[in-house]
Amino acid sequence: MKSSRASFFEAAAVALDSLRTSKLRSFLTLLGIILSTTTLIAVMAVIHGMDVYVAQTASTMGNDGFSILRVAFTGPRDPKRFIQAQRTNPDLRREEYAFLKDRARLIREFSISANRGVKVTYAGDYLDGVLCTGITSNGALLTNTQIATGRFFTDTEDQRRLNVVLIGSDLKDRFFPNVDPVGKIIAVDGLPFEVIGVGRPKGSVFGQSQDNYISIPVETYFKIYGDKKDIRYNFAAIDRDHLHEAEDEITALIRAFRHLRPGQDDNFGLQSSDSLVSTWDQLTGAIASAAVGIVSVFMVVGGVVIMNIMLAVVTERTREIGVRKSVGARRQDILNQFLVESSMLAGMGGFIGVAIAWLVAVAVRNFTPVPMEVPLNAVLIGVSLSAIVGLFFGIYPARRAARLDPIVALRAES
Repeated sequence: MKSSRASFFEAAAVALDSLRTSKLRSFLTLLGIILSTTTLIAVMAVIHGMDVYVAQTASTMGNDGFSILRVAFTGPRDPKRFIQAQRTNPDLRREEYAFLKDRARLIREFSISANRGVKVTYAGDYLDGVLCTGITSNGALLTNTQIATGRFFTDTEDQRRLNVVLIGSDLKDRFFPNVDPVGKIIAVDGLPFEVIGVGRPKGSVFGQSQDNYISIPVETYFKIYGDKKDIRYNFAAIDRDHLHEAEDEITALIRAFRHLRPGQDDNFGLQSSDSLVSTWDQLTGAIASAAVGIVSVFMVVGGVVIMNIMLAVVTERTREIGVRKSVGARRQDILNQFLVESSMLAGMGGFIGVAIAWLVAVAVRNFTPVPMEVPLNAVLIGVSLSAIVGLFFGIYPARRAARLDPIVALRAES
């Protein structure tokens, strides 16, 4: 056991010495491994960052919530169908929502909402492109909106179409940095609204702030902007166990209201936390498949280069191998030395690839809206895979070195 350990450390020391004395050759040898590891880590970092985003988006709906939209993107399986739905699906209507609200039995919370971009003004300053959402009084519950200051509007304020507004933290920081905004009057597209609350900060995704918004009563929204466009229905099932049954119930009721025949496709979209996760899994599956193809090519090229270099190293060190064998080194010792050397060579390339990918992730995260984050398992996979490639492609050179005849090897020129 001690002999094997000493042999391993000796082989590792020889490998490191080889890297140190032939830096340019080592770098060119490892270029394929470095590129493949960098690509693998970068793709996994993007997917990991997006996983966080999808989880946050899904969590705003809750594990028992879902929505009906005019069109819902459900993944890359049938893009033609998605484009067709954009052209042909009818707008959602308040009459349809009332029909669902009267008949659904597996829903504990109902809401109708709509949104658009607006201009918000206060004391001569303004923000354009603010997301204005009109929603019912239970909207905070259905969208998982947390209140930092003040309150959400009531059902009475909604029914009376009052001009009250909940603002996001971006508006609070812009217009009211050092004062309580509750009770202040802001203008939304030129109309006065009383601020009754401030939402808790949600942060940003893809560099886009999630706090540049206002929420107003849905009836107020319909009074100002009309009720013909961009409506969606929001629901919470009676519990998580009945989510799919609730989705089926709402689907059946909408089909009945629209007089869709059996076998006829739905002309509306359903979106839930499960469907968001499923869609993301499809997208990441396609991305991962493409990445595997690219990484495989780089890995094979890098492995072949390592094998060629190791064959050259065997030729250069033929006399050394003969000396070692003449003083008692076994075939297994020579085999282990070159296997350790090739795997360490490739493993070093993996470490360099990880370092480059990490620097890329930091740069992308700081200077672009893409939420890249390198997960620990990606580092372990990248380094391990590169070491395994070095080990595999080092087998032939190592076996060739181990089978050298010591007498013939000693006659080789140094």
